[in-house]
Amino acid sequence: MTRFIVRRLLSTIPTLFVIITLSFFLIRMAPGGPFAREKKVPPEILQNLLKKYHMDEPLPQQYFRYLGDVLRFDLGPSFKYKDQTVNDLLGTTFPVSLTLGVMALAVATFLGVLVGIISALKQNKWQDYAAMSVAVLGISIPLFVVGPVLMLVFALILDWLPTSGWIGSRAGWATVVMPVMTLMLPPFAYIARMSRGSIIEVIRSDYVRTARAKGLKENVVITKHVLKGALLPVVTYLGPAFAGIVTGSVVVERIFDIPGIGKIFVQSAFNRDYTVIMGDVIVYSLILISANFIVDVLYGILDPRITYK
Repeated sequence: MTRFIVRRLLSTIPTLFVIITLSFFLIRMAPGGPFAREKKVPPEILQNLLKKYHMDEPLPQQYFRYLGDVLRFDLGPSFKYKDQTVNDLLGTTFPVSLTLGVMALAVATFLGVLVGIISALKQNKWQDYAAMSVAVLGISIPLFVVGPVLMLVFALILDWLPTSGWIGSRAGWATVVMPVMTLMLPPFAYIARMSRGSIIEVIRSDYVRTARAKGLKENVVITKHVLKGALLPVVTYLGPAFAGIVTGSVVVERIFDIPGIGKIFVQSAFNRDYTVIMGDVIVYSLILISANFIVDVLYGILDPRITYK
């Protein structure tokens, strides 16, 4: 296991190198630039700006300079946010998006597995049909519809929750409820459907029949024998789902005015703020790589038949 972990950690280096290289050159191939304006900038001012940010240098030289900065954990200055570095912007906004994503995925996983168990044990009964109907709705309805509907019901009509803001505001943790409910809906639906199908398959296996034949209680059979094997597809899904839920929080952050990374990512794309875009790409790539790495390790814990040589 230790050799596998070290090997996987080392494999992330070339992966990140390829991502950074492709992103760097693709961004600069796009039309426009960080200093493009509707009103043309005087050539003298433009030249000074390019020189200040080393953008007057040949592209390969800019690339190696940026690569050296990344190796020193310096993502550079923002072209649009004055007197702020990319490290400062990400350090302020990323924890917000990460907190929202972790809470949403935790709720989605707990409810999804719970609903999947109920549906599998009550297969083809009203509980199963009701649960899978909710799951289909969760997959079908987009977040930009779910968010405003929740805001209309719980904030404007019932006046139970604040319409926007984050934990640091006067409303406190109440601001978390609607964003988490909105963001967790698609992964909850996928996990519920996935766990249901997997549990039904495992329940019909020989070793579960043997466990029941030994006289074990049903809750022991489900928790100790069924879930451990049935959760493998769910664990596989959680890796990319975690990355997707953090990167996909852009819409939710805009709806509920949450000061997360999604806001500056969208703004930097419009502004061609190269360094901020690159910083976001690197952070999202690290999230995806880390999540898949954790999934691989959990595989060995959940299923002893899986070995790492």
